[in-house]
Amino acid sequence: MKISTKGRYGVSAMYDLALHYGQGPISLKSVAQRQGISEHYLEQLMGTLRKAGYVKSIRGAQGGYTLTKDPSQITVGDIIRIMEGPIAPVDCLLTDAAHNEYCARAQICVTRGVWAKVRDSIDSVLDSISLADLAGEEKA
Repeated sequence: MKISTKGRYGVSAMYDLALHYGQGPISLKSVAQRQGISEHYLEQLMGTLRKAGYVKSIRGAQGGYTLTKDPSQITVGDIIRIMEGPIAPVDCLLTDAAHNEYCARAQICVTRGVWAKVRDSIDSVLDSISLADLAGEEKA
């Protein structure tokens, strides 16, 4: 499994907002400059995060983006799942909206358990790191 720029930049942008949490709206231009992300691409990422309810936008001269939750309540796993979709190293771990498995052999596959453990380990690590943790590392 490989995290795309969408996921990596989403985490970077949210990290930047966490660093400035409580300081009012942060302009996309300033986030883009600090994080080395195209402002146009960042607009698209923020749209996804806004629709998911993790950021809100404020219009106007002093406008920008703010987190909708305390940084301690948002994990790297939350952001990756918003930006990338479900964390699954193989398709056989995925199900559709009706909970149908993508692989007809899923119930009898010997290796599926291995991939499930890999997914669970990745989930555990990503869900154990909050934006507050990342911001705290920066300040330390």
